[in-house]
Amino acid sequence: MVPLAWWAWVSPGGAEVGALVDAAPAGAAAHPLVLPLRAASDPPVIAVLALNEGTETTDFLVPYAVLRQAQVGVVEAVAPQPGTVALMPALAVDGVRGFASFDAAYPAGADIVVVPAMHRDDDPAVRAWLQRQAAQGAVVVAVCSGARVVGQAGLLDGRRFTGHWYDRSTLLRRHAGAVYVPGQRYLADGPVVTTTGVSASLPVSLALVEALAGAARARTVADALGLPSWSAAHRSDRFGLGLAQVWTLAANTALFWRHERIELPVADGADDVALAFAADAWSRSYRSQAVAVNPLAPAQLVRLRSGLLLRVAPLQDGAVPAAVPDVPPACALRASLRAIGQRYGNGTRQWVATQLEYDEAQDDCIVSAATP
Repeated sequence: MVPLAWWAWVSPGGAEVGALVDAAPAGAAAHPLVLPLRAASDPPVIAVLALNEGTETTDFLVPYAVLRQAQVGVVEAVAPQPGTVALMPALAVDGVRGFASFDAAYPAGADIVVVPAMHRDDDPAVRAWLQRQAAQGAVVVAVCSGARVVGQAGLLDGRRFTGHWYDRSTLLRRHAGAVYVPGQRYLADGPVVTTTGVSASLPVSLALVEALAGAARARTVADALGLPSWSAAHRSDRFGLGLAQVWTLAANTALFWRHERIELPVADGADDVALAFAADAWSRSYRSQAVAVNPLAPAQLVRLRSGLLLRVAPLQDGAVPAAVPDVPPACALRASLRAIGQRYGNGTRQWVATQLEYDEAQDDCIVSAATP
């Protein structure tokens, strides 16, 4: 979650101070994403990395689900220890493979490692494993603040990168010779790919599908998700923490007695992407916390469409029943933000979008006119 101290990092107008601010350059790179993939595995092995104690919800669930759906290789969810991964700011999943098991099954290492944001960006086990994968030739893809994790492994020094608006100053300070490139939602510099905020998880996942299996496969998956484009173009200059966001954060935090539990019903086969967007958005309002529930059965686990096991909570009196939006998965974030705006006001809606670095004006997901 966002600390109040973030106000000191940006100008009152909402853009970052100093040399970090720039408009999207003309001709900003679009897909395809060009990766220096090794010829090590057939099919390629893709590891979606997690930290058991806390991994960003959408950064983790969306790439795992999209890459599995696309059938572009062997996709493994992997963490230091097998079992449960607590996702942040919401949800928890089971069935993740431990490092030891993954290494035994794939001694040549992964071809691609997807790195989400984590509760700790300097976990020693994660850092050592990631360094070993990179040394064996893996392409490393940092989603949102996963760039901090990748940087702690020594993989950002001297590289061009993009990143979440909050992280850019820190990454420049930490990594000698690193150069921030504005106007790009995702960017490859050799075997390291970085992205902007949480909302970049879907377009970069489709860019990976295209890099691995071609434009036709990516187009098929994108159509199923309801996303017409996965371009790298991004208006990074629009994002930052201004006075309006600071006010909303402070007000919503102060109103702790009005915080709500939002219950999202799920069952076996629930769509990972739509659930991730809904749970992430509601849990970043600073007015509510989303939980997954299964009203139809007492089971503590449901199997998501990707195959991951999702932990569900018991129903609770006084909770607010909600729903994962019944729209194409790519449209679930927009629909959730609109529901948040209706319940908590437009300031909270905009604050959540700022955290996720989501630009609704740039979102052209395909949805019927009946969608709210």
